[in-house]
Amino acid sequence: MYKENDLVAIGKRENNNKRNYLVVNRLQGKHIPVKPLTALAMFQSLGRMVKSEYGDERLLLIGFAETATAVGAAVADCTGGFYMQTTREQIPGVSYLYFSETHSHATEQKLVREDLESVINKIDRIVFVEDEVTTGNTILNIIHLINRLYPEKVKFSVASLLNGMNKDSKEIYEAYGIRTHCLLKTNHVQYGDIAETSRNEGDYCIENFKSCIMPYQELRYTGYLDARRVVLADNYKKACECLWRQIESSIDFTEADSILVLGTEEFMYPGLFAASKIEQWGKRVLFHATTRSPIVTSKEETYPLHTRYQLSSVYDKDRTTYVYDLKQYDMVLIITDSVKDDQKGINSLANSLSRCGNSKLFYIRWCCK
Repeated sequence: MYKENDLVAIGKRENNNKRNYLVVNRLQGKHIPVKPLTALAMFQSLGRMVKSEYGDERLLLIGFAETATAVGAAVADCTGGFYMQTTREQIPGVSYLYFSETHSHATEQKLVREDLESVINKIDRIVFVEDEVTTGNTILNIIHLINRLYPEKVKFSVASLLNGMNKDSKEIYEAYGIRTHCLLKTNHVQYGDIAETSRNEGDYCIENFKSCIMPYQELRYTGYLDARRVVLADNYKKACECLWRQIESSIDFTEADSILVLGTEEFMYPGLFAASKIEQWGKRVLFHATTRSPIVTSKEETYPLHTRYQLSSVYDKDRTTYVYDLKQYDMVLIITDSVKDDQKGINSLANSLSRCGNSKLFYIRWCCK
């Protein structure tokens, strides 16, 4: 079983008066680089827990953007059934169910309404999958909304890597018949005070996005499935396997021993899946992802994040995103589902990697055709 020291590190949110701390999971592969098989093993432990509880039920797994999308997809792979994620992106031609994650830097969360309606009569239970639950209010908001729109259609559960709900929050969930499952129970009482002790003297780099000083090779692969739309879990894994086969057949990994695979914002699981395949060859591989979250950095050894690179998003040139603690590798793969051709995002990301001594970069877009 996992212990708190294995998973929990406390970061300080920048300019966030709603909640000053962020629980940074050491093994999740979002903010901190991690061995991909280590992250997947943790996600699969949660998946097996869910499967043992609801193996006879028809499930819809919902992973939360942006940090829990890979967790949700991995849990869905263990359980089968349907999978979709919440999103903060705009999808043409759909309507949404809106709810808020009030403590987050980017508060708007939404689900594609048509997709939920397409499966609501085919499932017994919705399992919301999170990296960590603190009060449970965000999930409770969407449960109330679903119950108003589709009364008495389904049951609800929450599965998370970490759960910091207090007694009052748990009693509210129990009153509504919402079951919870987690790998580790946490106590958030001191987390705010811990965050305030961080010295905020880490490194902050704002990257040039007007030109690219590092050459890179762009590759486009087909067979894309968008998990922002409801998918069958088996079909999503097969699509990720197809993506991996295309990567494997077109990139020569022979001379690369140390490899970084980067996901982009909400788009994490396909990159993590590919990274795990490379690690299985015996390569030294790390995975993490860009993020919308501005987190304070510190040079303190025990603090989770030490260097922050400020980027332009590959999804929206006017959106600021970040990546933390880049190093030098023999090869870097950025795996994204962005269809935007504006160069600001990739320029800033490539330049941040170049700053760290990287010189071999593949920018991989997963496309429909």
